[in-house]
Amino acid sequence: MSRWAVVLAGGVGSRFWPLSTPTKPKQLLPLVTTEPLLAESVKRLGPIVPADRVLILTNESLVPPIRSLLPEIPAQNLIAEPRAGGTAAALTWAAHEIARRDSPDAVMLSVHADWAVHDEDGFRLALTLAAEVAERHHVLVTVGVVPTRPDPGFGYIQPGKELETGVRRVASFVEKPNRTRADEMRRDGYLWNSGIFVWRVGDFLDDVRRLTPEIAPALHEFAHDIHGFFSAVKPVSVDVGVLEKSDRVVVLPGDFGWDDVGTWGALKRVRSTDAAGNAALGTVYAVDSHDNVVHSPDARVVMYGVSNLVVVVENDLVLVTTVDRSSDLKTLMEALPTNVRERG
Repeated sequence: MSRWAVVLAGGVGSRFWPLSTPTKPKQLLPLVTTEPLLAESVKRLGPIVPADRVLILTNESLVPPIRSLLPEIPAQNLIAEPRAGGTAAALTWAAHEIARRDSPDAVMLSVHADWAVHDEDGFRLALTLAAEVAERHHVLVTVGVVPTRPDPGFGYIQPGKELETGVRRVASFVEKPNRTRADEMRRDGYLWNSGIFVWRVGDFLDDVRRLTPEIAPALHEFAHDIHGFFSAVKPVSVDVGVLEKSDRVVVLPGDFGWDDVGTWGALKRVRSTDAAGNAALGTVYAVDSHDNVVHSPDARVVMYGVSNLVVVVENDLVLVTTVDRSSDLKTLMEALPTNVRERG
């Protein structure tokens, strides 16, 4: 059976202000290595999915820079969402497009464009195993990441009854818990809801038509009109709209150094660090300083006697916050004058 990859690459990544902008959001930035996150994501898939079977769903304004970044991806594989419709609508349209170009039996591997993955071979192996399970059992597979810490920033998956060795039916999806509950779930064998999904497109579309009234009528009426489809859907996540309702969702555990790179503070986990735990890009002199994140590709930065700071130097603007507060830049931006917020 043929296999396709779908890379979700929309959004503006406001939590990486001031580096991230609407015209150059997080997925187009080199936050982990010298390559943009999206380019790394596509390269990571290369050994198991050829470029002509990679679909990238994004905002219309980002199509030109993505085309320039990834010339190996055919132009018709860059799909511009006319309107944000949630992950259920995006994945439904992608599955519908794959079924139209190939067949309902084709398997779709869905990932996001803004992840870091340490063990790329392990990542590809998990996707390959998930594809085999989807083909064999006609189920919707999610790869649940084995937690490395009690993180309240993620949703969790409770594995249930065993389908086959290493694969279990999903007993429940749990929204972001508090830290105490996250620690309990980690000890009880829950997995992070990573957003990695694998299924035969026909199986997924059958469940959308059966379970998701926010999407199904639009799919029926506008099967050949992407603008009409996205105008007619009601925004809903794929978890709420499909997976939490379906009786054929299974989970396969993955342990390959995955991180969603959600904030500046997360770069401590995914970038290489010095002996004092500082994760720096650029020329940084850290004296008696530890566990800081610095992003300053052009200007030199000197740190003395500080810890757990985030320092970002972008042109003539310097952002200084703490690792903990770096997850709440929305509050900061709302308090800034427009000319500072928009760097005008």
